Amino acid sequence: MSSVLVSIITPVYNSESYIKDAIDSVVAQTFKNWEMLIVDDGSGDGSWELLKSIAKNEKRIILNRLKKNSGAGIARNTAIKVAKGEYIAFLDSDDTWHPEKLSIQINLMRANKWPFSHTSYGYMSEEGEKIKSTFHVSDHSIGYYDLLKKTEISCLTAVYNQKMIGKYYMSEHRIKQDYALWLSILNDGIKSHPIDSELAYYRQRRGSTTSNKISLIFNHLRFLRETQPINIFWCFYYTIFWMVNGFFRYYIK
Repeated sequence: MSSVLVSIITPVYNSESYIKDAIDSVVAQTFKNWEMLIVDDGSGDGSWELLKSIAKNEKRIILNRLKKNSGAGIARNTAIKVAKGEYIAFLDSDDTWHPEKLSIQINLMRANKWPFSHTSYGYMSEEGEKIKSTFHVSDHSIGYYDLLKKTEISCLTAVYNQKMIGKYYMSEHRIKQDYALWLSILNDGIKSHPIDSELAYYRQRRGSTTSNKISLIFNHLRFLRETQPINIFWCFYYTIFWMVNGFFRYYIK
């Protein structure tokens, strides 16, 4: 198969301690035809200076900087607008990829003509040490109502083919921008195809949004109410499913 271009979307906000790990994991990919679109979202640390020094030696990295902190959704959309790749992939500034991630995922998507896919992933500590067990994706394609019940598409694993389905953009909400994007794609009748291989690593940082479980539940309910075409009853219904699945995900496994 001839190579295609993959656009990697990475927002950065005060990630000086982690962004080099993310970039290194992209540079180490066995799949080489990529562009990495990094948007600094008004960082107040040394992220921007570090990015400029790294980009000097890697022409596939394209930098942009927002004048003020606007949220990850707007930062990602800034990159998506100028993305040239047939495939659009996502990697946050504190996460990393397995070296074979793009090779495996893109080859499967091309061979099967999948417009959208996601993979299993592992966890690492704030210091970069592997923790917990692998989060395994489902054994069947995922539709809109499946994702309302169980959030299994993670930003660091998702890839969609914009040549097949067009460009989809993030919500401008401060939370769950990526979840809104996946729901938007699936609500248009497109399904995401799971790849049960641990091809990415999520960094679990202390004090992160996902570490405060009570706040997360209320935010999830509010998010569904504000963004999805379902009434309040169904918002509660799917939030309960989401809570139960989250309990088994984080505590039983």
